[in-house]
Amino acid sequence: MTGVASPGGINDWRAIGDKKFIEENARWQDQACHRSLYSYQLRTALALAVENPHVAVTFLPLACTGATIENGVLGSQRARELNCTTNRPCPSTVPAQVTQLQQYLTGARRGRPDRMLDLVLLTVGANDIDFSGLVANVIIDATTDRVLVGRGVIQTVEGADSVLRSSLPANFGKLRSALRPMVGGDLSRVVFVSYGHPALRADGAPCAGGHEGFDVHPAFKLDGERLRQISHFTSTRFLPQLKAIAQCTGGTNCANPATDRMTFVDAHQQAFAGHGVCARSEQDPEFDRACFSADGKSFAVSPVEGATEPLTCGRAVAEFRAYAPRARWIRTANDSYFVAMTYPEGLPSTQQPTDIHDASWGIISAVYGGAVHPTAEGQAAMADAALASARRVLGLAAQASVASEPLAPPTQQ
Repeated sequence: MTGVASPGGINDWRAIGDKKFIEENARWQDQACHRSLYSYQLRTALALAVENPHVAVTFLPLACTGATIENGVLGSQRARELNCTTNRPCPSTVPAQVTQLQQYLTGARRGRPDRMLDLVLLTVGANDIDFSGLVANVIIDATTDRVLVGRGVIQTVEGADSVLRSSLPANFGKLRSALRPMVGGDLSRVVFVSYGHPALRADGAPCAGGHEGFDVHPAFKLDGERLRQISHFTSTRFLPQLKAIAQCTGGTNCANPATDRMTFVDAHQQAFAGHGVCARSEQDPEFDRACFSADGKSFAVSPVEGATEPLTCGRAVAEFRAYAPRARWIRTANDSYFVAMTYPEGLPSTQQPTDIHDASWGIISAVYGGAVHPTAEGQAAMADAALASARRVLGLAAQASVASEPLAPPTQQ
């Protein structure tokens, strides 16, 4: 993507360069982990605090993008980005979430007693089966590019299912053991919020293939058949297995199901149907309807034209509104470029592009930059579902609903 306006007025891609590009990408609560203020976890905690003004709510955000149970939750993981700001580098690794949590609970003051957690919001498992690799398998269409990125980026349904059957249940057992003492031995205080299905239409059928929303890179196209296979795997294998593991059912190995059973949340699944990555509406932002074409021709092909006016609709890239209401609650590859502008610095050296003009950069950046992940609206739906369960676990009564209305259109500056 080219032509992003910067505070200094730079509009020409050729004048931006790698350093300027990195400086202009998304800002997060935690750059190394891509931790966002729009996460369902923060929304849930905020709702509990607003509903219960006389209850002290201490929120400890530890989620880290790309985390698996072994590398991220129980062990350290590689940081997603290495440059937090111009003058302050990120750490190259992030400590295990469990280790950070233990440090919080023991307290900094000598003699302070250990604390127990009242509630844990947990969503894990997708990275364990290499969800990003499944995304790459669906969207990287060109044969030469699939060969270029290789097995290190692309995951198959068979490979994901093998992990789901073999290592994931055992690793989940280790996670239970680590969390058990922090919740007083009662894992019902762990509220496991399932992933929303990213690719369903309103009728429950998977999204079809095509270029729409995925034409920001010439190698991209939603492959209809691969998407159907992965959608079926998600619906019939992955999500049901996660539920069985969390609830100690279906032969899942739990030492004591009565205390090891987590509180499982999937009330938002029905809401996600019809809001998949392919959802479109006449109520979508006018920019989207005008500039994201269904035929794969949203962007200028010529690098000369693309340097100053990348969109064929003639609009400025800066007009894209990341948090405007949309029918889709899942980000497309186009969205991820416009929203995150993520340079994949934290990847292993074997997958690192030489610079942002490297052909592989566009592929890996979209795969690791949030494509086929929930939008803020999707996160809000997850938070609404999690809130009901959180109230029950904490013994808090539901409060009167809060009135809401759409934001006014942004003013032009």
